[in-house]
Amino acid sequence: MTPADLVLTPRGVRFMGRYIPCSIGKGGLTSEKREGDGATPRGVHRITGLLYRADRLLAPAPWAMAIGKDDLWSDAPDDPAYNTLVRAPYTPSHEHLRRADPLYDVILLTDWNWPDATPGGGSAIFLHQYRRKGYPTEGCIAFRRDHLLWIAAHAAPGTRVIVR
Repeated sequence: MTPADLVLTPRGVRFMGRYIPCSIGKGGLTSEKREGDGATPRGVHRITGLLYRADRLLAPAPWAMAIGKDDLWSDAPDDPAYNTLVRAPYTPSHEHLRRADPLYDVILLTDWNWPDATPGGGSAIFLHQYRRKGYPTEGCIAFRRDHLLWIAAHAAPGTRVIVR
């Protein structure tokens, strides 16, 4: 491990010498991730992308990409585009990345079950903003907005996310 790794601990995520409070999946941690189980997958994941709502905030880092109005994330295990960014119109099951609430205003994408997804192995495992302190996610790791923006400004593509 290095200080540049994001490491999930009982105190929160440790990153660059700081402990940052976070929320994890309502299903706790799992070594056997399945689509819809609400659990955060254990393992060593890597940051693969940074998306943000350009209509709500400035790019949190030079490598960030704006979320478009038609951007979706496939969570349809039987579709070849499973666990990838897709664009509307897209009829299989998916998540809207451009949400009315602020949860996906900034999204750090991970390589969980990507780029070659195992059908049903879990999708859309992101780092994003939480609803409120202590409110669980559907499997992601979530942070207070200012903490997420700080992480996004300091993380880089390939940064490791270690979940034990």
